[in-house]
Amino acid sequence: MKHTFKSTLLLTVLSFCIGTLSAQTFQDYFKPETNITWLGIDFTDVKVLGHTDIEVEDLATRYFEGINELVLAEPKKFDLAKAFHKATVESDLSFVKAKNKGISDSKIKSANDADMARFSKPTIDKMVKGYDFGNKKGIGVIFFMEGMSKTKERSSMWVTFIDMSSKKVLYTERMEEKVGGFGLRNYYAKSIYEALDDIEKKYKDWKSSNG
Repeated sequence: MKHTFKSTLLLTVLSFCIGTLSAQTFQDYFKPETNITWLGIDFTDVKVLGHTDIEVEDLATRYFEGINELVLAEPKKFDLAKAFHKATVESDLSFVKAKNKGISDSKIKSANDADMARFSKPTIDKMVKGYDFGNKKGIGVIFFMEGMSKTKERSSMWVTFIDMSSKKVLYTERMEEKVGGFGLRNYYAKSIYEALDDIEKKYKDWKSSNG
């Protein structure tokens, strides 16, 4: 009986140690050997301002997915590797695509400018916990879109680094970016381009503070 108890205790301790060793931290992001996975843009709790009902419906049913696909379809423009200072960046949009499919256009339309800045870190923690990354491990990056305003010509989003195995938020930061271009898809995709450009510029400061 004592032998069984000791064996069980040893296995528990070993499992904890292995889990601790394999857990990612934001500091790991700055190591050249650490790969990251681009998970895409989550629009599930976005608020859209200044658009007609038809435009809002088009965003929900067509263009949210279109923006996600555009980022991968135009790698020279949306240079993920350059933005994140990696040789290559893997991508897997399946998780955000599954989430974004459930968006109702009637719930995302807003006339309240305050909706552009209503998220907080606990909001992001809760949204990340709602994901099931299956057997995915390592660091994933999701942009949680907060607000999209035609009136202000801005998008707000939370750039979020996640340990996919534990669903722990390693780092999140709100960014507000300019929009512009022809057509709804390109109009808001510009804000993703601007965010990636800012991430590239912020890398040194992030590394200095967290690396």
